Amino acid sequence: MTDEFEHRHGFPPGINQVRPADHDDQAAARTLAQVTPTPADLVTFYESIGEVSWEDVGTGYFLDPAGDVLLQLQEYGVVNVGTDQKARGLVIGSNGGGLIYVAGPEGAVYRTRTASLDEAELDKVAADLRQFLELLERSLTRFNADGEPGYL
Repeated sequence: MTDEFEHRHGFPPGINQVRPADHDDQAAARTLAQVTPTPADLVTFYESIGEVSWEDVGTGYFLDPAGDVLLQLQEYGVVNVGTDQKARGLVIGSNGGGLIYVAGPEGAVYRTRTASLDEAELDKVAADLRQFLELLERSLTRFNADGEPGYL
């Protein structure tokens, strides 16, 4: 993806990586599992993957490190993902356009309609983390093929 980036865009590529989890990431994942209802697949993800940063895929895609998810939780709390007060989610990332990704307690992944969490309106984009990661992969593949990342 980055081989032709500078030639195409006139500036060098940013950070485009899937960073493996380190000890701090794994400890933060375990803490997340203890302090809030965190989907098991998200904890498993954070035990292996520290973060995803694709700055140059469309406007960008970012899955935050577990430590950042914890900080977000401490500062702002959980996000309502439905009418049920028990349906509370964790902010897990964003796209470079400011839309925020939230993992619900049952594992579904939602995206905000605006760049704000104040009275956030969310759309379900994936039934679970695996499907969300597959959508991210498709976005990367499509971007590599035709320069368009899709809707995610």
